[in-house]
Amino acid sequence: MKTASLLDNLEYKENRPAIQVLLDTEVGKEIRIAFKEGQLMKEHKTPFPIVVEIFEGSIDFGVNGKSLTLKRGDLITLEGNVPHDLKALKDSIVRLSLNKADTVKRVENVVKSLE
Repeated sequence: MKTASLLDNLEYKENRPAIQVLLDTEVGKEIRIAFKEGQLMKEHKTPFPIVVEIFEGSIDFGVNGKSLTLKRGDLITLEGNVPHDLKALKDSIVRLSLNKADTVKRVENVVKSLE
């Protein structure tokens, strides 16, 4: 058994979203992304399906040329290879569920490209 908290050791970064691996299990990875208002993750895609939960705040989630405003408690799923982007409308905490075969390094590279 493993436990984690979306709120413990929460840290925001000034220049880009903050990535924190919360759980790494046999079946997947749970990642917290802490956004300050206005921060973004430019368009990117993953080779595997993902689930995104807005735990706190509000995010503009761009996918297939459309922008959806997601708020606290909203969930969205995407199949692999679907381009998408995120922009924080206010300080936000996002939970990203990754396939086990996906890498945290790929997610980190998306946010590091903003520096």
